[in-house]
Amino acid sequence: MSKDSEAPPTAYPSTSLKKQDQEGTKGLDSLLEPGANWTQLEFWDDEGKAPYLKDYEGRGLLKDKAVLITGGDSGIGRSVAILMAREGADITFVYLPEEEEDAKWTKSQIEKAGRQAQTLALDITKEENCKKAVDAHIEKFKKLSVLVNNSAMQEICQDFREIDLSVVEKTFRTNVLSMFAMTKFALPLMKRGSSIVNSCSVAAYMGNPQLVDYSSTKGAIATFTRSLAQQQAPNGIRVNAVAPGIIWTPLQPATKNNPPEAMDSLGVQEAPLQRPGMPIEVATAYVLLASPLGSYFTGEVIHGTGGIEMQG
Repeated sequence: MSKDSEAPPTAYPSTSLKKQDQEGTKGLDSLLEPGANWTQLEFWDDEGKAPYLKDYEGRGLLKDKAVLITGGDSGIGRSVAILMAREGADITFVYLPEEEEDAKWTKSQIEKAGRQAQTLALDITKEENCKKAVDAHIEKFKKLSVLVNNSAMQEICQDFREIDLSVVEKTFRTNVLSMFAMTKFALPLMKRGSSIVNSCSVAAYMGNPQLVDYSSTKGAIATFTRSLAQQQAPNGIRVNAVAPGIIWTPLQPATKNNPPEAMDSLGVQEAPLQRPGMPIEVATAYVLLASPLGSYFTGEVIHGTGGIEMQG
């Protein structure tokens, strides 16, 4: 697909993407240029010619629920937190101390929606911090209706012969083992009607030659989701996942060994829609799976890829 071919019209940023470098950092939404879109959906005029953006409006789908989200300060996690708050849920979200700036803004948006927000600066690669997160959530909200396992990291390695095994271990600890720990401590507190939504990835199905370890963790998450769903179905607890494609989040410019110039064409040649997705465009799937709208979904992985074909 040529970068110069005519892209489908969109109200989201697509031709204004810029080179940027947050390499080696935790990545901040506040530094992303142009900014991502966390709350506005794309609509079209009556003639189908002019797309425009309109703010997401909640319908009480999660009224008085209590949601715990890892990686909820920025990117997809931020959008999920705000949308679920607009649907009536109180939110606890976990983030790293370096992400305090993003966390404060997200907290303000949850409160703007009229819901309570609890922020927890914790490194959940440590098992004890996973338990602290669950305990703190229960202490404040007295219940756990939805767990969203979203935290993740990735580092590019072009040649597997040079892969750093300490990075592989860190990637699995961040993406998979923390998910096991969060879920282990959360499940005893969840009741029939509760749900778990995990962040998977297009890489779980296509693979990615630059991200062999990351892709492997996402494959593990897909299988974790299916297996746990079967185990918990008799208990009335649904377990699902969302597999985003190329989304405009701080994870992209913050990825180690990802050149800054890769950002100005992100998603253009990979996705038929010829642009990266915005966080809001996949966050709606998390709302679906967490709410009564998804009552017959369990063990499922919803793909939001902009048209990238995935197997499985």
